[in-house]
Amino acid sequence: MKDIYILGIESSCDETSASIVKNGTEEIATVISSQIDIHKNYGGVVPEIASRHHVKNITIVLEECLEKANMTIDDVDAIAITYGPGLIGSLLIGLEAAKTLSFIYNKPLIPVHHIAGHIYANSLVKELKFPLLAVVVSGGHTEIIEMKKHYSFEKLGGTLDDAIGECYDKVARVIGLEYPGGPKLDKLAKEGKDTYKLPIPLQDDSYNFSFSGLKSAVINLAHNEEQRGEELRKSDLAASFQKVAVESIVSKVKKAIEEKNIKNVIVAGGVAANNGLREAMQEMTKELGVELSIPPMKYCTDNGTMIAAAGYYAYLDGRRADLTLNSKSEDTLKLVVNIKRVM
Repeated sequence: MKDIYILGIESSCDETSASIVKNGTEEIATVISSQIDIHKNYGGVVPEIASRHHVKNITIVLEECLEKANMTIDDVDAIAITYGPGLIGSLLIGLEAAKTLSFIYNKPLIPVHHIAGHIYANSLVKELKFPLLAVVVSGGHTEIIEMKKHYSFEKLGGTLDDAIGECYDKVARVIGLEYPGGPKLDKLAKEGKDTYKLPIPLQDDSYNFSFSGLKSAVINLAHNEEQRGEELRKSDLAASFQKVAVESIVSKVKKAIEEKNIKNVIVAGGVAANNGLREAMQEMTKELGVELSIPPMKYCTDNGTMIAAAGYYAYLDGRRADLTLNSKSEDTLKLVVNIKRVM
């Protein structure tokens, strides 16, 4: 069978990235230009600034990726692009670059949902075994997705308000940690003890999540401590918050595993890098005798490698987009418009 090389482009938020992946599993070359140092001055990502830096970086990133791989556009079989969800201005930069290359070099254009990319980051580590549960945890998403085969997604549940990553960043800000706060809060939690009583959110029979109440509880607790003139034990609050946040995710995943009789679970998204969540998921799946896959840290955050990997399986499934493909700031994980199936 002929080897298939996919060029993946990712620009949904504040990373400009391009990667070439062989057969959906072998990373050939990846380049990432991060804007973290720029946005930390503002306490979060500023969409307009992110877009401007994507414009500045996209050509450089693409050229460096091809040079690193010792390849040209002629050597790749298709171009995979994140079309959404994400920041609309950021998405458009990567999308227009991909469409231009597709048109000039007559290469198939493969639309990839950002969450599908995070899910398929796991294929770079080990072969996906179906049926499986994909636990998607990031700054914009918290979802449990059942997959019965490649590129088949059934959402079992998701957050009704804040995503887990968003909640982490907001709690980190309350504690006084600089952006990006999630990883810093995770590290601080290891130094503290679970001494603050916080509510466990949405204890019901669904597979849904809710984190706005937990976030508000932390904000109110910190405010009340200040009003009483008491010192906020930051490490203890971090530990207490992390324990409740992680338990709320793991308990719902455990429920889905048992009720769906699933034997394979993968974790995907930026919060998959959280040590507290990784340890709790490992403990729970081991107890149930379920196989767990969590990608290494470098594949948890946004990158072109995951888009190229997902693009490979979309390519095999015959999914193609034409030049009318547009970016979407919000979109459910399903087939996008303007897709042709080539069988």
